[in-house]
Amino acid sequence: MRPVFVNIRCKPGRSYHVAEEIALREIHSELYSTSGPFDLLLKLYIPDDADVGKYINENLLEIPDIERTETTLTFKAF
Repeated sequence: MRPVFVNIRCKPGRSYHVAEEIALREIHSELYSTSGPFDLLLKLYIPDDADVGKYINENLLEIPDIERTETTLTFKAF
């Protein structure tokens, strides 16, 4: 499993709705409300054999009221 972080910008006033939808899908390891240019920070683990982009598109980006995302991949450095 690969840890991936996704910053999520929601339509105004919809961050709680988006967070609830993510929670219902049970794809997250951690989910935070954040300040700054994004509303939510999502940590999830993607199976090693899954395509990251396809996994995020199929499991996250079909949630209504998500305006933009920014995905950060992680690598084992130590």
